[in-house]
Amino acid sequence: MTDFEKLKEIIDSSHRIVFFGGAGVSTESGIPDFRSADGLYHQKYDYPPEEILSHTFFKQKPEEFYRFYRDKMLCLSAKPNKAHLKLAQWEREGKLKSVVTQNIDGLHQAAGSKRVHELHGSVLRNHCMSCGKKYGVEKITACDGVPRCDCGGIIKPDVVLYEEPLPEDTVMSALDDIRRADTLIVAGTSLTVYPAASYVRYYGGDHMILINRDETPYDGYADLVIHDKVGEVLDRL
Repeated sequence: MTDFEKLKEIIDSSHRIVFFGGAGVSTESGIPDFRSADGLYHQKYDYPPEEILSHTFFKQKPEEFYRFYRDKMLCLSAKPNKAHLKLAQWEREGKLKSVVTQNIDGLHQAAGSKRVHELHGSVLRNHCMSCGKKYGVEKITACDGVPRCDCGGIIKPDVVLYEEPLPEDTVMSALDDIRRADTLIVAGTSLTVYPAASYVRYYGGDHMILINRDETPYDGYADLVIHDKVGEVLDRL
């Protein structure tokens, strides 16, 4: 039996699939992976991306933050790819329980997925740090410099920056779904970004499938490992 045949057999027999995805799911939509050889961490800016995307930097240099953020973090022309579409289809068919994602692009919802746990937030949502008023991404793109609320407060993206905790309610819901899954598909992630990477340890179901272009520290724990593009693999099912 080939790896693909084994994968299809597992998927066909599953009824509570949870998909845990990382940047590799979105790269097929043209969104850069921070940690790849040609990703943001290998480009040159006045400050390292890790510093720019920190809570401290946002507070101290909001104009510099937003210059980088608009240029490199907002990929609003990107469209859902084969992976996003297949997962939405499985949810409609009742096979997929939820998507747990480290991505902030909103492409799972754009494809039609309803139950999506966004561990690192979303660029599509923003809020005033003073009064809490909520804004769409259009507020960020429609101005230069630091976007401000009607009340004068600074608007911040609902994205988890370095030094900030992950949203507790989202994490707890994601872990609950992972625990209850009969099949866990881990895809497009190096499983080196913590604490999110550690969440796969909560899984105790029947089958753990790992789909990623490169090897990961968890390859030895998976029932099936496929080193390939996520969308190409899922589209064949």
